[in-house]
Amino acid sequence: MTSTHTAPAVQPGTRPPRTAPAVRVRGLRKRYGATQALDGLDLDVVHGEIFAVLGPNGAGKTTTVEILEGFRTRDGGEVRVLGQDPATAGRAWRARVGVVAQDSRDLSELTVAETVRATARYYPAPRDPAEVIAAVGLGEKERARVRALSGGQRRRLDVALGIVGRPELLFLDEPTTGFDPEARRAFWALVRSLRDDGTTILLTTHYLDEAAALADRAAVVRDGKVVALGTPENLGGPQARTPVVRWLDDGRPREERTTTPTALVARLAANAPAGEVPGLTVTRPSLEDVYLDLITPKEPS
Repeated sequence: MTSTHTAPAVQPGTRPPRTAPAVRVRGLRKRYGATQALDGLDLDVVHGEIFAVLGPNGAGKTTTVEILEGFRTRDGGEVRVLGQDPATAGRAWRARVGVVAQDSRDLSELTVAETVRATARYYPAPRDPAEVIAAVGLGEKERARVRALSGGQRRRLDVALGIVGRPELLFLDEPTTGFDPEARRAFWALVRSLRDDGTTILLTTHYLDEAAALADRAAVVRDGKVVALGTPENLGGPQARTPVVRWLDDGRPREERTTTPTALVARLAANAPAGEVPGLTVTRPSLEDVYLDLITPKEPS
């Protein structure tokens, strides 16, 4: 199954003003039986940004993205993607959206060039297929059959199919799962180039370093709600990145969060024998530390 939206050629429709968000979600709800997958989720994605959605399995990420793509119905809430409701949007809207799904297993007998050219015919104003193939780094593989591509090369072909229609908004679902480090960094460069070319990108990923490297902003989803929103550097707010000083006091571990760690260390050293503080460490919480704290259910106060 191909990982991209395709739509018959139609006349381009009118586009919403750039003052409107590319994606706007308010009070989104979805239930599967007794499970509340989405519980009043709110979200805005600005035109031209890379926006990452983070969260553990079962948090509601996939359901949210599938609703935004128009592949799944919702139980309640307001959704606007490129100014339209995906549940009722037509072919002209679908031609403006690209999707690179997490899992594609099409072992086509077509070549790379044939596959991209065939997909391009479905769109009203596609990119040049040869230029797209070169842009994703498959120029030397254009005559290779799809079934013969490596995992990383197939992922690049998925992206080529996702962008050949010149989408305004591109969904990337776990795009580098299974990539080796070199392939991941090359793919990151490709995603940045798409953003720089004006494409809005909504990315889901389990890799926090990927979110830190790519995202202009990120949302953390837990239990069907957005629990934190901001840049990767500021996610969780200032308090979440407050340094932590840890030391041993008569053999017992102690720790203190403080915005003035140097002053605290100086006080501890002044009171320690020979000025040495046993077990002393000063750490600033990483994105991973903040993320793990955000997705951990809190005990009622």
